[in-house]
Amino acid sequence: MQISRRLLLGGALATSSAFAGLGCRALAAARVEPAADPGYLSEIEGYGPLLPDPKGFIDLPDGFSYTAFSALGETMDDGFKVPGLHDGMAAFPHTSPDKVVLVRNHEIKHNITDIGPLGDRHQLIDKLDRTRVYDHDANGAPLSGGTTTLVYNIKTRQLESHFLSLTGTSTNCAGGPTPWGSWLSCEETTQSAGDGVKKDHGFVFEVPSGYKGLAAPVPIKAMGRFNHEAVAIDPRTGIVYMTEDMSDGVFYRYLPNDPRYLHKGGRLQALAFRDVPRAATSNKYAHLWNVGDRHGVIWIDLKDVESPDDSLRTQAYLKGAARFSRGEGIHYGHNELFFACTSGGAKAYGQLMRYIPSPYEGTDREKDQPGQIELFVESGDLRVIDYADNLTVAPWGHLYVCEDRYSDVLNNHLRIVTPEGKVTTFARNVDAQHSEWAGVTFSPDGSTLFANIQTNSVTVAITGPWERFSNTQV
Repeated sequence: MQISRRLLLGGALATSSAFAGLGCRALAAARVEPAADPGYLSEIEGYGPLLPDPKGFIDLPDGFSYTAFSALGETMDDGFKVPGLHDGMAAFPHTSPDKVVLVRNHEIKHNITDIGPLGDRHQLIDKLDRTRVYDHDANGAPLSGGTTTLVYNIKTRQLESHFLSLTGTSTNCAGGPTPWGSWLSCEETTQSAGDGVKKDHGFVFEVPSGYKGLAAPVPIKAMGRFNHEAVAIDPRTGIVYMTEDMSDGVFYRYLPNDPRYLHKGGRLQALAFRDVPRAATSNKYAHLWNVGDRHGVIWIDLKDVESPDDSLRTQAYLKGAARFSRGEGIHYGHNELFFACTSGGAKAYGQLMRYIPSPYEGTDREKDQPGQIELFVESGDLRVIDYADNLTVAPWGHLYVCEDRYSDVLNNHLRIVTPEGKVTTFARNVDAQHSEWAGVTFSPDGSTLFANIQTNSVTVAITGPWERFSNTQV
């Protein structure tokens, strides 16, 4: 269904100003419902209580439903198998208004060989164009990480096609869309040539969403070699922002020489607090800041960005850069960026950061009016947000946040943070595998939320009465 113009415009206008007022309200007192399930906590009604799924997979509010598709091992249209460990993902417009294109990561490490696109014994290897494979393992077998591209009909709620679009990479965790319609797939590894693989890893690869077939596996080396998690591009400037999934990671930006062709090189920099050199943002060992606090930033140039010894974050820190605890999902909102620090916070339940670029971002004038970094959310209760990971901003201004806590007893949720600073729960994975959510993204028309359930290796499309959201206290 189409979201009303009033709701869309209201949310878009509210995102920047209203999100800034989150403050401590995000952690306000709230009741648990139902009492037997500490994984569900809501400060506001939102879409209402979650209802048990008869299939025992995903609990959703009344009126919402999901369709599961493109699961591990299914045969795709190109004859290859759907790889496992679905992760980061983005939705792109299709030439038909009834369809959407999804480009999806697969977080398969170099030593995992039985859940790749070639089958559990590489029986489909003869179908593969070896010139389109980035790397091979020590035995000469193509690595199984990469991306798949899917075409989904949002009217019929059916998958129409899916195929392999990047292969031979490793541990493709998250990434991000570009304003020109491609997906940047990130390797969350710094595996070195000779250590079970033939080439160095830890790079970003570009996958055109409109191309049917394997993308050229060309790493964008100027964007740095580190444990890449996710990227977001400010469409106004073309500047690329990147997170690093390490407990002592830093926050990067890439100033491309050509904003439409990232392979043409650029400058890689790391964020530092203007007034607190080497800031430890997590509040774990020493309290640095409160929710709602902001700091002006400076950006530090980095050298030797291909980093053969995986030392970029150390170089950045020694030069004064701030540290962030496991930077993960990032998304560009309304003239601002939000990113998750999965294990940040005094209790290590997770933080959400907000970055407001300078009006002169990336130029010599930004020192006169620097960008601002804000502690947007810090969870003090795992029932509010627990291990925030991938995230997205809905067309109407709500932030949707995936959880990725692996536990034998705790369920993972999709949480919502509203522009008014309220936190509520939208969905809960109740499958016995307790998998993380990943790859949350909305169709361009706002009618369908797509997400991945990683351990189950399946993608879901969720639809329902999006306009029914209520800010009523419960």
